[in-house]
Amino acid sequence: MVELKKFLADGMVGRLARWMRLIGCDVTYLSAAQDEQLIQKAAAENRVLLTSDTVLYRLAVARGVEAFLVKGNSEADKLARVTKRFGIRLEVDTSTSRCPTCGSLIESVSKDSVKARVPPTTFETYEEFWICTNPKCRKVYWQGSHWKKIHELLKEANQLATAKKQQ
Repeated sequence: MVELKKFLADGMVGRLARWMRLIGCDVTYLSAAQDEQLIQKAAAENRVLLTSDTVLYRLAVARGVEAFLVKGNSEADKLARVTKRFGIRLEVDTSTSRCPTCGSLIESVSKDSVKARVPPTTFETYEEFWICTNPKCRKVYWQGSHWKKIHELLKEANQLATAKKQQ
């Protein structure tokens, strides 16, 4: 069995961290940590440091911490580069997806269990719901109108990743 990489994202790549969580990656996001804290945490937890800060990237690598310098003109481009480098599939699988907000796993729940937590029209319109397993978060998810935009960005990232393989 291939061991999946775990990641640590700095404050410069927060949106990327959310996208990676959605596709099932274990990503810790520290928005306000100092460089030294980021390097120490990445080393202690055996996480790949994701940053677009060249100085932090070089410092991490010099200290023996695996790091990836995130480049790209768009979120799709950044996501394509990271997933290509680490062999991550660019698709949402709700059995492995994580909460984009906190990074905990999400689980399928019955429609009735979320009735009081979603707008009435959402409850009437959708049949499938998921909830964050983190007791401090417990955010509820469903495949609403934003789902089309998610698939469009993932499709674009897949196309970019495929084009980069051929270069």
